[in-house]
Amino acid sequence: HMKPLGKLFCATGSIAVLLAFLWKDTFNPESLSGARVLLTGASAGIGEQMAYHYARFGAEIVLTARRKAVLQKVMEKCLRLGAKKVFYIPADMSSPSEPEKVVQFAVQKLGGLDYLVLNHIGIVPFQMWNGDVEYTRWLMQVNFFSYVALATAALLTLEKNKGSLVVVSSLTGKIPTPFTTSYSATKFALDGFFSSLRHELIMQKRNISITLCILGLIDTDTALEKTRGKVYLTASPATEAALAIIQGGATQVHEVFYPWWLQHTYSLWVLFPNHRNQVLQSYYNYSSP
Repeated sequence: HMKPLGKLFCATGSIAVLLAFLWKDTFNPESLSGARVLLTGASAGIGEQMAYHYARFGAEIVLTARRKAVLQKVMEKCLRLGAKKVFYIPADMSSPSEPEKVVQFAVQKLGGLDYLVLNHIGIVPFQMWNGDVEYTRWLMQVNFFSYVALATAALLTLEKNKGSLVVVSSLTGKIPTPFTTSYSATKFALDGFFSSLRHELIMQKRNISITLCILGLIDTDTALEKTRGKVYLTASPATEAALAIIQGGATQVHEVFYPWWLQHTYSLWVLFPNHRNQVLQSYYNYSSP
């Protein structure tokens, strides 16, 4: 006889195949030609890859991150790839006054926004909780409060343009994992705030879509370096993750899971609360804290 968990895997597998067959890709790249995009965390990793995708689609882009010299290089490459306009503004999101300044700059340069893509994160060690409450406060400012402030400052221009708010999160914002205490807390906060806000916007009949992007391990240099030897997971390519985020925002879906199988991992997590420790143990190297 098949164990209940095995049966469930089979059932979710069959449903996944059926959904993949029925699901039509509604993404139209031409819809992004001339789209006005503000992209945070744009100097490296997934953010940098998103900048290049938006550029190829012919968008008008404002890039922001902390490092001016790197932003300038990304801007130059975006122009070579076909972006209609590109501007950049260096900003440190640990400072509470920066988010509003960045949104004002973007609206002034582009005349409004169609997409606000929130993707920046503070530096995160991959280690057991060491009791550093001050660091958690700082990370909450960068990873959560600045997202709230940026979104709030952009709501009116997004509503005017029937725009999209795209929030990059992580599986650690759905499933609390070891070595990520503070980071996981900030990502859970994003899910709570933006999922709640989405319902309020629907209730108020305000034309703004919110897409929450739940990412797994991505092959950025930083992520690979931190998780080496601690996690039994294959990293997925940053350029594909970036494209999945952009497509999710453009088609205005509520949630994007990348890679796609994360959605099934999460479903099992929800459906089988008693097996959660076994699920986590299969992904982490317990002899390497």
